Amino acid sequence: MTSSQAVDQNPALTELDARASRDLTKAAEGAGPRSVTDMPLREAVEAAMRRYFDHLDGGTVTDLHAMVIAEVEAPLLASVLEHAQGNQTRAAEMLGLNRGTLRKKLKHYGLI
Repeated sequence: MTSSQAVDQNPALTELDARASRDLTKAAEGAGPRSVTDMPLREAVEAAMRRYFDHLDGGTVTDLHAMVIAEVEAPLLASVLEHAQGNQTRAAEMLGLNRGTLRKKLKHYGLI
């Protein structure tokens, strides 16, 4: 089972993920004191994780690393591929991946 399947099968995690996504969207739109678009990536991740843990409200979570990586990797791949204008060889070079590995990941996330 992949981490995204684990999240999909756990209603509590699905709701928490949805709340975190909404919070991140609101912050990106400038609803918070500092817009996510103004934050370095590290700070944006830290802020998102703080919100995620606040929303847990004492609940437990497992396989957090895999869940976060899956949530971050898909948009990373999509953004780099778009920047490379669909050129997978160039995108793989930018990411420091073998082209075959990139293709496998793109297929995994349904990006090709």
